[in-house]
Amino acid sequence: MKNRILAGAVALVSSVALGGCGYFSDSGSGGRTVTVWLMKDSVSQGFLDKFTASYEEEHPSIELEFKIQGWSDIGPKIITALKGDDAPDVIEVGNTQVAQYAESGGLRDLTLESMRDLGSDDWLPGLAQPGSINGVQYGIPWYAANRVVIYNKEIFEQAGVETPPKTRDAWIEASERLNTNGNQGMYLAGQNWYVLAGFIWDEGGELADENGGDWEGALASPEALKGMRFYKELQALGDGPLDADEEKPPQTDVFAEGDVAQIIAVPGTASLIEQKNPELKGKLGYFPIPGKTAKSPGSVFTGGSDLIVPKNADQRSAGIEVVKALASEKWQTELARTMSYVPNKPSLAHVIEGEEGTAAMAVGATRGRATPNSPQWAAVEAENPIKPYMTAVLQGGDPAEEAKAAAERITALLAGG
Repeated sequence: MKNRILAGAVALVSSVALGGCGYFSDSGSGGRTVTVWLMKDSVSQGFLDKFTASYEEEHPSIELEFKIQGWSDIGPKIITALKGDDAPDVIEVGNTQVAQYAESGGLRDLTLESMRDLGSDDWLPGLAQPGSINGVQYGIPWYAANRVVIYNKEIFEQAGVETPPKTRDAWIEASERLNTNGNQGMYLAGQNWYVLAGFIWDEGGELADENGGDWEGALASPEALKGMRFYKELQALGDGPLDADEEKPPQTDVFAEGDVAQIIAVPGTASLIEQKNPELKGKLGYFPIPGKTAKSPGSVFTGGSDLIVPKNADQRSAGIEVVKALASEKWQTELARTMSYVPNKPSLAHVIEGEEGTAAMAVGATRGRATPNSPQWAAVEAENPIKPYMTAVLQGGDPAEEAKAAAERITALLAGG
């Protein structure tokens, strides 16, 4: 989940990628080594160098050791580490993965630190909520990214749409005007379920509900059906495929052809579009996904990372201090500016002012949410009954019947079936 939404954001970072099996500090020979697992491409080498030099200068008895991990097989590797006797001291995990690791019983309770030292009352909900399990904070928010609307300014101008819409109604009206003269008003693939989730949340619905510790699919609720109805209305204002997601074909390629007015993607997607079609350079703009009223933007799925500390780590206390540093205002500011991420607190959004795409993303992040906080949600995504449900409705199927079937399958998967 995390790696897809961040793929576009990563396109904005330094071209110097993290390579090999890891990065090892070469400054000093401190008495204790704190080992940190970070995910590939989450941060640049430059950021790591700067953080390491500063931290080790301030903590001369500590040497930092970063080991870079790949997303494809990280789940089993972390579970094994949490159960073994050779765990790293800090691990970066996708924000929606914390629940499955907490279920193992191998995570350190960071509630006290989050309340006392890290200002947890100001965290982005899309990072903080999935890091908290039954009132215990296991994951400390690190950074976030979410979707915005990327638009072609030239097509907007030709259609007489002078300002980006701020409400759903205005968005539909503008998209209808843009969907003329051979242009697509909105290119939206039929199975972009992350976008659908935001519309469902705006209506007060959920993908799944928890009741007494048991999880049940909730796509058949009246609120969730309203979200699907709006998705269908918006999706019809373009030629997005009904039976595929945004990767088939890549919406980046479609937008680069020059006849699409809008797509919904992370801001970094714009640089990929410009690489494919340099004529679009300077013609792309961004705005937050509109909400039901102009008072606030629409809800969005928040992707990003939390930091966890294993119970069995050798340097647990020192590891917590590293987490505090990475989550602090100083290094949140550095990370946001270096990587074009959203900081972990809305109060820090000012540090990315002037960066149009990231600023639009930060506005949307205030209404960010995460997927249901069940340890079994990964199984739902692996099979993903939401996608065929969406296609069935877009192809004319009965929304209530299709939603009921999908909700029942989600319930079974969350129960381990």
